[in-house]
Amino acid sequence: MEETSFLIPLLLTIGGLVIGALLKSLLQHTRIPYTVGLFAVGLLVGLLNRSGIFDCWNGLSEGVSSVANINPDLILYLFLPILIFDAAYELNLHIFKKTLANATLLAVPGLIICMLLTGALLMGISLFVPELSSWTWGFALMFGALISATDPVAVVALLHELKTSKRFSTLVDAESLLNDGTGIVCFMLFFGTYAATGENSSSPVMEFIQVVSISTLLGFLLARLVIWFITRINSEEMIQNSVVILSAYLTFIISQYYLGVSGVIALLVFGLTVTYVGKPRLKPQVNNFMEHFWELLTYIANTLIFILVGIVIAEKVDFTWSAFGILILIYVCLNLIRFAMIMLLYPLMKRMGYGLSKRESVILTWGGLRGALGMTLALMVSYTPAIPEDVRSQILFFTAGIVTLTLCINATTTRWLLNRLGLINTPSARIILENKIQKTIRENSEKYLERLEKREALTGTNWDKVKHYLFPEPQETPVAAGTHAMLTEVRLRVLDREKALCHELYDQGIISQYTFRRLMNSLDELYDHDGTYPLDHRNSIFRFCNRTALLNSLRNEPYLHNLMSFYFRKRIALIYDLGRGFIIIQKEDLKFLDELKNSDLLNKEQKPVADILKEEITQNIDAMNLLINNLAVSFPKAYNHALTLKSIRMLLSNERKTIRQLIENGVLSEKDAESLLQKVDERTDELNTFRYTIPGTILRSLFKRKKKE
Repeated sequence: MEETSFLIPLLLTIGGLVIGALLKSLLQHTRIPYTVGLFAVGLLVGLLNRSGIFDCWNGLSEGVSSVANINPDLILYLFLPILIFDAAYELNLHIFKKTLANATLLAVPGLIICMLLTGALLMGISLFVPELSSWTWGFALMFGALISATDPVAVVALLHELKTSKRFSTLVDAESLLNDGTGIVCFMLFFGTYAATGENSSSPVMEFIQVVSISTLLGFLLARLVIWFITRINSEEMIQNSVVILSAYLTFIISQYYLGVSGVIALLVFGLTVTYVGKPRLKPQVNNFMEHFWELLTYIANTLIFILVGIVIAEKVDFTWSAFGILILIYVCLNLIRFAMIMLLYPLMKRMGYGLSKRESVILTWGGLRGALGMTLALMVSYTPAIPEDVRSQILFFTAGIVTLTLCINATTTRWLLNRLGLINTPSARIILENKIQKTIRENSEKYLERLEKREALTGTNWDKVKHYLFPEPQETPVAAGTHAMLTEVRLRVLDREKALCHELYDQGIISQYTFRRLMNSLDELYDHDGTYPLDHRNSIFRFCNRTALLNSLRNEPYLHNLMSFYFRKRIALIYDLGRGFIIIQKEDLKFLDELKNSDLLNKEQKPVADILKEEITQNIDAMNLLINNLAVSFPKAYNHALTLKSIRMLLSNERKTIRQLIENGVLSEKDAESLLQKVDERTDELNTFRYTIPGTILRSLFKRKKKE
């Protein structure tokens, strides 16, 4: 058995992933969140091992016991970087920026308020319960810091599944990301006095500011260094991805272990910077690989960590009825404390960013689950001899109990609460449109089935059995939608179509990364208004394209005008590229609306909606055509330069398209095509890094002037 003992951790990991895959499949159509099921399995395994059921198989018993005694630092350094970076990488940055103020309110002053109130609660209980007589304010505030950080993985997954407001789910996710960092910093302020020298010389407030500042600066600088490196190496996607993955772990280890600051905050800033600055600069295939890779890593991390937490709780926590009574009191009070904190901040939160409704504040309160981070910090406390043994065991029991109760009660009832509060109601226009889409699919399937039944080659087929596999008959919807509601819904469909087209044009190399980002930002601004703003409300695009006032003011100074025009031709090339990309997308919108109008998805009363939207889009095309024509007249040299760059990009795009077509036709293998695509990418990178400098421009202008003289 000793010879095969090294296999036990590997076999347990494989077993955990197999159990996770089975649970994800079994719970797919139930109301139980996947992570809650994993946690329950972990509890069951730990309880069975603790009761001696696994003693007949020493290897399994020892393996489960070793999991229960896992070093908390291993959880912190192995799993947390995956969860933090993936959450930061997947955030919609436009929505995140709008929710940042509210998320910061919840994560910094909100967490500190919860920490102080929780500490006061524990000290109040200690006055009446002799078992807690060893507690001091330091212990109480340390417990308040570790238990106040939320970990709403199950709730966020549920919000995405139910397609609730993207803004609200981003707020929940952003609060979790930010308060992980704040929670660890606050926890370390108190825990450090017991884990290190026993005294703290610096002010807690100054130490907090110092830790946050250093962590933020470190994460930003490392991200910029990584972006600079990977955008300058013309290497395959695997190497670029490896650099990002290793850098994420390196950022966390350097900040958390070597510098003693917050690894969570540093990694969060690192992830957000890579996403905002680096993502548009990376090749589309690199981004695709990154998204799938981190999604897989996050799935593995969540699967293992929730099973692990369940085992740790079942194996290490000692149950007593008196402690259980205190636990129930703490659980109820923690929910009330969180509600009080949100109500205290509500007057500010409802006016900042996207705002916050009262119904959303209830979900925000109830969805404040506690999870792996709290357990990891509690385990760190349980391994610290400087803290009295009774306090260590009580902190572990209370933390484990709160994690268990929030996962088993709050997480499983959130769906019901969302329904009761009406936060997952689908707009009537969307219901009608989706119903008509389903009807179209059903009718096409029925017509195709009729043609199949007439084929002699299929004589003898059990057609009753075949009909069983037809697309389900959509239910009749009693709801009705007015013209305005349908107009709003179709606008959102057009925006979805534009977003897909932006990605398509960028992937094909037709538009530059800068144009891609500008177009996506304009779409995000329209999404903010849920389809109520007309499609010709593109202020950010036209504002950028009209920034040639300085050059126009120099029209009467030919020399300066030519000099500035020459220098600003990169800006004019960007304006031209943005304008042409915008026009391409708008023309595709017109085709989409024509198809929609000619289909059965809109009835006779609703068809004018397509004409209204076509008029809005036509105004966009006319305005942009006028702007580009003025550009050609005012700055002919810069305009010709823009045409040259556009032609080069289109040439390279056609090459890329030809190579991909050869792959699809089987003429080229994927492996053989790699070197050909690499050559296209090299010329694209050369085009994108083409620069003009002021000294070079001045010298060229002076030389031309001298030559004329």
